[in-house]
Amino acid sequence: MIKKQETMILSEYTGIYDLVVPKDNMLRKINELIDFSFVYDELSNKYCSNNGRNAIDPIRMFKYLLLKSIFDLSDVDVVERSKYDMSFKYFLDMAPEESVIDSSSLTKFRRLRLKDINILDMLINKTVEIALEKGIIKSNSIIVDATHTSARYNQKSPIEILKERSKKLRKSVYEIDENIKKTLPKKNLTDDIESEIRYCQRLVKSIEKNDVVSSYPKVKEKLNTLKENLDDNIYHMQASADADARIGHKSADSSFFGYKTHIAMTEERIITAATITTGEKNDGKELEALITKSKEAGMNVETVIGDAAYSEKGNIEFANKNNIKLVSKLNPSVTQGFRKKEDEFQFNKDAGMYVCKEGHMAIRKARQGKKNVAANQMDTYYFDINRCSICPQKEGCYKDGAKSKTYSVTIKSNIHKSQIEFQKTEYFKEKSKERYKIEAKNSELKHRHGYDIASSSGLIAMKMQGALAIFTVNVKRILKLLG
Repeated sequence: MIKKQETMILSEYTGIYDLVVPKDNMLRKINELIDFSFVYDELSNKYCSNNGRNAIDPIRMFKYLLLKSIFDLSDVDVVERSKYDMSFKYFLDMAPEESVIDSSSLTKFRRLRLKDINILDMLINKTVEIALEKGIIKSNSIIVDATHTSARYNQKSPIEILKERSKKLRKSVYEIDENIKKTLPKKNLTDDIESEIRYCQRLVKSIEKNDVVSSYPKVKEKLNTLKENLDDNIYHMQASADADARIGHKSADSSFFGYKTHIAMTEERIITAATITTGEKNDGKELEALITKSKEAGMNVETVIGDAAYSEKGNIEFANKNNIKLVSKLNPSVTQGFRKKEDEFQFNKDAGMYVCKEGHMAIRKARQGKKNVAANQMDTYYFDINRCSICPQKEGCYKDGAKSKTYSVTIKSNIHKSQIEFQKTEYFKEKSKERYKIEAKNSELKHRHGYDIASSSGLIAMKMQGALAIFTVNVKRILKLLG
């Protein structure tokens, strides 16, 4: 059963907050900035209104998850810190002497209460609404990009993952007390997973016996992470990798196993929309969704800024149809007409014909493809085979006995031609300079809020992680701009 939490905390100790949580504390500012009742309104139908025990207030549960994202903590650590950190208790609307929840409640809240909720759009739209109300967003442009997140259970074997986690734990312990090495169990040197599990269990018990060392936050966090793996996930890790994660490519020679978050952001660095997909998805295919979601959040989108991944023909058509300027450079293969062997054939603009590397000019040209449809058309240039048959450079160019020698160039559509002209304008060049901002935002998500690695497995969990991380960076950005 659920009932709305009283906004006034009835405790004789609430005055402590005025002493220990300063006015400029970030969590105090967030509480003052945001009316979190929207969480209750969104989740109230997930609870029974007249039967059963009183549930923990959903706003408080949501705030626990938000603290996890802000400070990049595990479930266990965020609850533990809430016992003694007065800024956490203040943020959670708790009395100073009030008891915290059991960390397992957060798992139940995520699985049962947040199920089937479009939390990603809900949280982003809320922050955009606040930014617009405060007059922070003044631009009519959005910058688009995609960032990758590696799966928690990547393509390393389970034993590799456990070895990596135990190594990080030992390293943090040695930084505090080098002599503790003598008391720790011997490392497992075999490739047997059961032996590694037993070693990790002994390592955990050994470190936990040392109350001083295990109480250090940097040790405790790594200790809790390893324990979670051993208690809950190791057999899942043995069975399979993350079932939803896919292999994506960051460049021609580098790949990752995980997910992609496609982001739209204003020039003021407020994220206005996001879609989260598996790692193999194409960046450009998400542009229409990002524009549509940004508009639904309240943005007036006049310009979209992105890299060449967003300049495919369908996106240009969508932008033109909606009177949006697409500041995205065409792929060089488009601007050059999909020419093959560019270094071997040069265009003579005076003759309107191509010339081969031996200096022979084409004798005629013909256009192929549907009439009046520039897309998929090409110009084919025909060379004199009598010359080609005796050419000293014919190897690899002309095959003996062939009845013709041609060179073809794909014709650019009118849409591409207009985009090429737009690329030459000062407006395009100036707006292109704004694109670096979203790369900095991606870096902030990864390095300050743990977005480089998924906190759990599955696309649904990834969307929840993304929603909380984006909500966090948006709120922090709003506070900074208001500051």
